Amino acid sequence: QVQLAESGGGLVQPGGSLRLSCAASGSILVFNAMGWYRQAPGKERELVASITRFGNINYADSVKGRFTISRDNTKNTVYLQMNSLKPEDAAVYYCSGLSRGGNNYWGQGTQVTVSS
Repeated sequence: QVQLAESGGGLVQPGGSLRLSCAASGSILVFNAMGWYRQAPGKERELVASITRFGNINYADSVKGRFTISRDNTKNTVYLQMNSLKPEDAAVYYCSGLSRGGNNYWGQGTQVTVSS
C-alpha cells in the first residue's frame, strides 16, 4: 500500500507563494489520479486541483490562474505551486491518490496559513 506524505505548508503573507509536495512511498503511477484537497475550519473538504495519470489537469475555479499542480513520476511526487495566496486559501491541505480499484488514499495534511 502506497503512503502519501505532504510537506511545504507554513505561514505566508497575502500575495505570497508556497509550494506543497506530496511524496509517495511507492510509484504514483499506481494511481489513476492524484489531487490536492483543502479543508478550512468549519468547512467541508474541497478539491483544489487534480492531475490524472495521463496528465489531464483540473482546478477549482477559486484557484485557477494562481495554483499549478504538477507531478514528477521519477520522484514519485506531486506538487502544488500556490501563488498570490489569499487569506481564504488558508486551510489544511491534503494530498490524495485515487487507485485503479477506486480507493482513495490520503496523506496526513499540511497546514497553510495566510496572514499578515
